[in-house]
Amino acid sequence: QVQLVESGGGLVQPGGSLRLSCVASGSILSIYDMGWYRQAPGQERELVAFITRGGTSNYADSAKGRFTISRDNAKNTVFLQMNSLKPEDTAAYYCNVRGELISTHHVTFNSWGQGTQVTVSS
Repeated sequence: QVQLVESGGGLVQPGGSLRLSCVASGSILSIYDMGWYRQAPGQERELVAFITRGGTSNYADSAKGRFTISRDNAKNTVFLQMNSLKPEDTAAYYCNVRGELISTHHVTFNSWGQGTQVTVSS
């Protein structure tokens, strides 16, 4: 009932930048938190950053000072601006959105995107 479409991944040289986007669509009444996670081969999925509806953000230590998460509530979209990228940032990046569905009852959702690959290499 909720679809997430991510874009913006790709190959970039160390020190470069990328901007990821994730658009949520479907029977959405409201969105609470929006976040980005990443998973490198052979490793567990880890939180990169999340942002609340009110705009409060939180970052993993590895992302602080280099990444910026933002959201456009009117467009149900979350962004991740990644600067000063390092080879260790190479991973599949997943969008995660939590919110409430349009329903006669209180129904919440917790949806994941399909992932977008970020590769940092010279």
